[in-house]
Amino acid sequence: MTTDAADLDAEAKRLDKAHVFHSWSAQGALDPMAIAGGRGCTVWDHAGREYLDFSSQMVNVNIGHQHPVVIEAIQRQAEVLATIAPATANLARGQAAERITDRAPEGMNKVFFTNGGADAVENAIRMARLHTGRDKVISRYRSYHGNTTAAVNATGDWRRIPNEYARGHIHVFGPYLYRSEFWARTPEEECERALQHLRRVIECEGPSTVAAILLESVPGTAGIMVPPPGYLPGVRRIADEYGVVLILDEVMAGFGRTGEWFAFDAFDVEPDLITFAKGVNSGYVPIGGVVISDEIAATFDERVFPGGLTYSGHPLGAASIVATLDTMEAEGIVENARRIGADVLGPGLATLADKHPVVGEARGSGVFWALELVSDPDTRAPLPPAAIGRAKAALVERGLLPFTADNRIHVVPPCVVTADEVAQALPIYDEVLTLLDEEL
Repeated sequence: MTTDAADLDAEAKRLDKAHVFHSWSAQGALDPMAIAGGRGCTVWDHAGREYLDFSSQMVNVNIGHQHPVVIEAIQRQAEVLATIAPATANLARGQAAERITDRAPEGMNKVFFTNGGADAVENAIRMARLHTGRDKVISRYRSYHGNTTAAVNATGDWRRIPNEYARGHIHVFGPYLYRSEFWARTPEEECERALQHLRRVIECEGPSTVAAILLESVPGTAGIMVPPPGYLPGVRRIADEYGVVLILDEVMAGFGRTGEWFAFDAFDVEPDLITFAKGVNSGYVPIGGVVISDEIAATFDERVFPGGLTYSGHPLGAASIVATLDTMEAEGIVENARRIGADVLGPGLATLADKHPVVGEARGSGVFWALELVSDPDTRAPLPPAAIGRAKAALVERGLLPFTADNRIHVVPPCVVTADEVAQALPIYDEVLTLLDEEL
């Protein structure tokens, strides 16, 4: 470590402590890492210490850090036109929308661009309410949909409770066999009972009052709970029966994360609205959006849509989408995520789960996995937060950036991760899980 490098890390931390107000945090005890640069699946500080990024930051850097094609596309667009109002026609914006709808189901040909995932969810809810003339939105308790008013009220975790300022939000339990709310013993029982629970809630709320069912195709922050076969098609049937709009939130799960372009592609279901952000351009420039069915888009052919954003379809974000999706296609990055998950990461995590009593369950697909940690394998009591904090620190100390939530370690490297990088990471997880086993 050089003195200059140490000074830069210290200065970054000093400025952060003095002037940056962090999300979801009590500010006083924060001591964030200083990150200076990155490439692919690796980041480093100013002093040059490298870390394997198995968090993908906010589970969004799907194409890896600093992919040269995407960086060049942003630079080229900045040289031509750095910004333009959303009311104009812009080539990059139109190309980005076309690239996205090309990968969406048939009959979804329009995109409303937003600044990120939360306002994508916000506007999808607005569209569903205006299209149906109804008010209520049903979402899951185990979910996260963002930090704007309707999105955080649709969220199921603790972050909703101090922010309940929006109306018409109803929550249900979704399938989660490891901690079944339905006394289920098999995936089939869990699916059937979760669907019946959803149906009864709609019936009791009054079907004519329900505008939308909003679900993450694969819940992310809530635990990477892959739905059992038949669940999402069953939700689609219930939505059709009662004239309810089905919104699938693909903000975290979409664009390669599960080994599919859209996570729902693996489940034989087509939504009415799709929310996206994160992996669509790996967060290089803030952007998100809603993919809209032709039927819902037609609602606004003669009727004004009462929503808009200054930076909707920002040209730098649009250019980064085009470059990202073209590069993912050309380099087989979605296929890589699927292959790594099936052949390397999934089997490696299953081995760790078999070896370590602290691992209650390993689950996921593609490069979207969770290790659920327990203090007692028989009762499945969750590992307490202090132990998760120690595990996170131990992983960082060994050169791996983790993503942790509640009693889980989420294993979520970029979609470009190699088998060699997974082979480097698995022994680090093994060491830290061994430490946790010894604490039990």
